[in-house]
Amino acid sequence: MLRNIALAALLAAPLLAVAPSACAQADTNAMADEVEPHVVAWRRHIHENPELSYEEVKTSAYIAEALRTMPGIEVQTGLAKTGIKAVLKGGKRGPVVALRADMDALPVEEKTELPFRSQAKAMWQGKESSVAHVCGHDAHVAMLLGAAAILSKMRAELPGTVVFLFQPAEEWGSATSPSGAFAMVAAGAMDNPKVNAVFGQHIGGNHPGGQISYRRGSTMASADSFFITVKGTGGHGASPWRSKDPIVTAAQVVTNLQSIVSRQVNLSEGAAVVTVGQFNAGNRTNIIPEEASIAGTIRTLNEPTRNQVHEAVTRMAQKTAEASGLTAEVKIQRGYPVLTNDAALTERMLDALARAAGAGNVREIPPVLGSEDFGAFAAAAPGFFWFLNATPYADRAGAPNHSPQFMVDEKYMKTGVKALVNVTLEYMATGAGK
Repeated sequence: MLRNIALAALLAAPLLAVAPSACAQADTNAMADEVEPHVVAWRRHIHENPELSYEEVKTSAYIAEALRTMPGIEVQTGLAKTGIKAVLKGGKRGPVVALRADMDALPVEEKTELPFRSQAKAMWQGKESSVAHVCGHDAHVAMLLGAAAILSKMRAELPGTVVFLFQPAEEWGSATSPSGAFAMVAAGAMDNPKVNAVFGQHIGGNHPGGQISYRRGSTMASADSFFITVKGTGGHGASPWRSKDPIVTAAQVVTNLQSIVSRQVNLSEGAAVVTVGQFNAGNRTNIIPEEASIAGTIRTLNEPTRNQVHEAVTRMAQKTAEASGLTAEVKIQRGYPVLTNDAALTERMLDALARAAGAGNVREIPPVLGSEDFGAFAAAAPGFFWFLNATPYADRAGAPNHSPQFMVDEKYMKTGVKALVNVTLEYMATGAGK
């Protein structure tokens, strides 16, 4: 557990050369330099000790202990099982800003040569699995702790309140309970005090390192799952005419699903994806089974298209099966909604990001078809979510998030710390209603 005398000394020290009267324009570089070793240490500890969704017990305790060394921060644990809500009240009146980081790891074996690589294991879906932070959540936590340390040091002159949200279970895909962001919102994370704006970021191995990417409006796709069971009549493989083969029909369903996006969706209104990720049927080479099952993912960037694709997948599967004299049962499980950045809020924060990353290092990008449950927070208050490039290579991108080879260059975490601090100060300086 954390017993960090050096961090406590840093937080008790004077405010360097920061001018309190110009809080929104404060030069946070020196403070970010000072807190950087702690950010790296926090990240490495969490990376080496990953925990799966809703199992982040030790991670949560470690974070809470770090927060309690920071003057002025009140810590609430146990929110949405393992989540943390910490509140820092500034010395002056002003808006309430929330900053969010996710804590959970993935059931993936890390295959890097890092000296602090994960060797942890846990039970996942009834089997022992390796566990690793191959999505960057360890860095998200460390960067938010770094921002909390800096803002704690500035608390006397802060014109507002900061809420630090350390969220469990962003990777949660269960149909039986909500992911961590939805659970935290339901538990009151965005209330008492009522949040006026919420910010978050995601690190990745993209190139060039240190660059921040963003998008106004629809930024990350909704993520829904579909499950199709084609039902026929089983029989001997030597006499298929005496059966109703669900495998052939299921294969036709897979093929026909590909025409939904290419021929039915108006792609000028936003991208869409229908991907089949599972196809299961049979247990012998000479037996035609009674059923074949298909499962996959649907990604869209607006609700009308989302609903259209749901209807099209259901209709395509059922009618394809019917044409061959079989039936198809279709279940669609709605997951994360579209993550939508508030356009006005995004525009207001661009200068703050430029101060963090440097001139020319902030750019707008096309939408991302990956998904994030940060949208739950952004539905409760205006939100802005951006991406931090942290490739470990000088001339190319690193492995993608969720890859066993995923790595980031830790030197870019300081940019993420400054981004969180700068957007907080900018929002407080310009006022909640402007």
